[in-house]
Amino acid sequence: MINQTNILRDSHGRDHTYLRISLVERCNLRCFYCMPAEGVQLTPKSHIMTYEEIYDIAKTFVKHGVSKIRLTGGEPLIRKDIPFVLEKLASLPVELSITSNAVIIHKFIDTLKKYNVNNINVSLDTLISKKFKEITLRDEFDIVYKNIFLLVKEGFNVKINAVLMKGVNDDEIIDFIHLTKDLPVSIRFIEFMPFDGNKWDLSKMVSYKEVMTYVNVSFSETDIERLQDAPNDTAKNYRIKGYRGSFAIISSVTNPFCDSCNRLRLTANGQLKNCLFSSTESDLLTTLRAGKSIEPIIQKAVQAKLKVRGGMDTLEKLQEPKLHNNNRSMITIGG
Repeated sequence: MINQTNILRDSHGRDHTYLRISLVERCNLRCFYCMPAEGVQLTPKSHIMTYEEIYDIAKTFVKHGVSKIRLTGGEPLIRKDIPFVLEKLASLPVELSITSNAVIIHKFIDTLKKYNVNNINVSLDTLISKKFKEITLRDEFDIVYKNIFLLVKEGFNVKINAVLMKGVNDDEIIDFIHLTKDLPVSIRFIEFMPFDGNKWDLSKMVSYKEVMTYVNVSFSETDIERLQDAPNDTAKNYRIKGYRGSFAIISSVTNPFCDSCNRLRLTANGQLKNCLFSSTESDLLTTLRAGKSIEPIIQKAVQAKLKVRGGMDTLEKLQEPKLHNNNRSMITIGG
């Protein structure tokens, strides 16, 4: 018998109100920091959650306090039954959002509006078409860029996620910020993080401190405004005075935000990850399909959550390959 009062509170007193659900392991881009060059072993379709199973699992989390659900992938919009997924989840009392690479998002404007998916995160690591093709191995920059403007025009709240990597796109930091002058979007610079197969090392990462060095050189101190971060926010938010949009840095590596973490992740094959960096998973789907309660598994997984980055509480530990090579590739976790 489990204690029904608060199964989403961990041993460090953190309440988990935010669930990120990966809908699919596949993607229509092949970003090298997300998908290993040799590809990934995809889960057989029969082991991927159906839209009814996604709803059933989500409903249990909402019952215990989850108030926000973000859909991720792979690319969630390539899932053929995405309208049914959205319809089911929209019936729950949650804020529903989605992360997409925006390659085909123009086809779903009406569907997203219908189910009140107002907050869209778009993954875009460069503003240069040639470099986009080098990063993603696909020639889709023009449509992605056009769709960002379309989303803004259609009234969506848009955030642009850019994973920064030295020698790849660190020379575009200020160009991204200038994009916010006339466009009401939030640019979020994300520190390059280690996952299986992405050949991470610390020297490739652009830190929060380094981003702000670029900013301080390019803008006067009086023009750089520090904004109020939302509760449980992963980002440190800023705006250039007079600009319509804003920018932020997500410093998962150099300044982890673990103390206020309220996030849990559900993979497309129904595994619960209590931390992005954790190499352990808890199988909810098998138990659900057996007709048994998934609540004890959820509670045990939440209680097992470590205080910092899946136990990697120092940069030295983060640089030890054996501590993160047992984790999944990012594409099979969910962005």
